[in-house]
Formats: sequence, C-alpha cells, structure tokens
Amino acid sequence: MASQSSGRHRAPGRFNPVSELSGIVASAAQPAVKTSAVIAASGGLVASFALPASAASAAPAPAAQAATTAAPVAVRAPETAAPAASSAFGVIGFKATAKPKPKPKPKPVVRVVHTVVRSTAVASRSTVRKDYTSLKPAAGGVLAIAAQYEGLMYSYGGTSPSTGFDCSGFTQYVFGRVGISLPRTAEQQRNATTRVSNPQPGDLVFFGSPAYHVGIYAGNGMMWDSPRSGKAVALRSIWSSNVTYGRP
Repeated sequence: MASQSSGRHRAPGRFNPVSELSGIVASAAQPAVKTSAVIAASGGLVASFALPASAASAAPAPAAQAATTAAPVAVRAPETAAPAASSAFGVIGFKATAKPKPKPKPKPVVRVVHTVVRSTAVASRSTVRKDYTSLKPAAGGVLAIAAQYEGLMYSYGGTSPSTGFDCSGFTQYVFGRVGISLPRTAEQQRNATTRVSNPQPGDLVFFGSPAYHVGIYAGNGMMWDSPRSGKAVALRSIWSSNVTYGRP
C-alpha cells in the first residue's frame, strides 16, 4: 500500500510571472521605502524599481517603518565576472630580423707591370772579333801560329786573316809565316811534300787521294784546320782513317 506524505502543495493553476511581479511592486511601493528594490522573482526574472521621492512621506509612521523593516530582503542575482580580455588580443606576432650588414667593397687589384728594357746597343763585329791581321809571329813554330787564328770563320777561297781561310789557304798562310812556301790547293800541297809514315806535330795531314782536305797535325790524333762553311779554325780530332801525312 502506497504511503502518502503530507506537505504544502501549490494551488492548481497556471503560473503567471507578470502577476507575481505586479504583486511585488504593490508591496514594495510603501511610503517609507525610498530606495530601489531589487526583486528576484520565480522563474529567474530580475527587476529593479526606483520609487519617486514624492511618493515618500516626510515623516513615516512607526507602523510603516516596522512594515518596511519586516519586508522581505531582496535577492540579488549573483554577478558574473566578465571574461578578461586576453593580453594577446589584437597583437600581431612577428619575429625581428637583424638587418644584414652591407658587404665590404672589394679592394682594388693593383697590377704591377714589369717593363723590360732591352739594350739596343750592339757591339760592332770589329770590337768583338779578334784582330788576326796584327798577330806577331809565334815563338813555338807552326802550331803556335795556327792556334793564333782559332775562331776565324771559314771562307771559301780565303787565303788571309782579313778574308778568312779555306783549308789549303790556312795551311799555306801558316807555313808562309815561318818561311815555307806551299802551293795553293790541298792536292798540290800533298804532291809538294815528303810522305811520312810516322807523323810528327807540324806535319801536314791530307784527306783522300787526290786530297780534298788538309790540316796541320798536332799529335795524339788531333789537328788544326779550317774545315767548311759555318765552321771556324779550331783544334779538332782527325775524323777519318783515310789519311796520309806529308812533311814540307
């Protein structure tokens, strides 16, 4: 069996918040109330009323003051704190970048130009060339005289130091300095001398038969001669075995 509990029940009917607000206003409009009344009504509605000063009497009755004191305390709705604005609101984020330093200007390249000055002074041939025309007779015989003309260039048909020598012109001139006269060509000189098998320094050496070249034997397989164009009088080796020797 179901049990019933006793309690207060609201009278049946539809709730009208406007009617309840009107009742609250009527009870609050007492002559002794001079301040604003804030009333919390059922259903979450909040109303604020300000009574005009003219509605209040100059000297309220004691009964009215008691009624005012006994009036219910208005219920004030809890205040909701407004959300604090974010400090970052309206701030545009960026990252500072240091301005790059300007690149240093390249140093100018200094080019050193070396100027080569070539001397245009050319020694004359006469100052470099040995003066063979003023040579004194050699004290050592034909070999010493022949050595005096070392370096004199060959000259075809030449018979003197002023023109140069060919081979037989050289031997003719050298022997003429010691008082021995020889014919002009190599073959003529071969025929004008006495052939020897055991040559001595100062004898003539002939190449070929008939002879096409002649020199002055210096010993140890060497000779003085004026060989051909482009060559000069010098001491050189006997380059052939087809030779004969003659003594003036």
